[in-house]
Amino acid sequence: MLLVALCIAANMAAANADEAAKDRLAQNFTEHSWIFVNGYLEESRILQTQAGFNGQKIVLGTSGSGMATRTIDSEVFTNVPIEGSKSTMDGASLTISANYDYRPYTPPLTQSDLRNALCAKNYEVGSVMSETYKIDKDLIKDTQIYQNDSFSVYEISSEIQGTARIGQRVQKNANTVPSFIMGGTYMGYAQIRSETIVGNTSVLTLPCP
Repeated sequence: MLLVALCIAANMAAANADEAAKDRLAQNFTEHSWIFVNGYLEESRILQTQAGFNGQKIVLGTSGSGMATRTIDSEVFTNVPIEGSKSTMDGASLTISANYDYRPYTPPLTQSDLRNALCAKNYEVGSVMSETYKIDKDLIKDTQIYQNDSFSVYEISSEIQGTARIGQRVQKNANTVPSFIMGGTYMGYAQIRSETIVGNTSVLTLPCP
């Protein structure tokens, strides 16, 4: 009886250790983003898999005025170790295709006080997405959000004459680093198409038309 109790306690301790190790892994996400801006833009992205000087890190920043067309595909992934194994494999990737044409931009003297904002959070997977628009002339917006305890899907499709601010953050919990931090400001005329999937569940989604 004592031997059985010791085996059960050892198995429970090993299971708890495995769960604690998984809890410190960066959250998985994928992002597909396309923008067109005629005016001014300022963007930044940080991708990472581990804290400090460990793991993979990617930093991207762009700012300035003109006409810009930009496509980004980015991803952070962590393979959960097989039971009994301590090895993990993580990685980060970013692919960017862009065309920038410099032109001076001067904001309009008169700006409207018409605004539109949205913020969505999923505490179970650790994801936050926010949209804020200051509308000088018009805004056409189609945002779709799906969240459950396993994953989040954020799809943005916007066209604006004014100022748009988009922010996203992915951080599983307090024990992990943010695997994705994104902030963007777009002024003038802008089209924004973005899809971000967060979590460990594979989700098939169709792109916006």
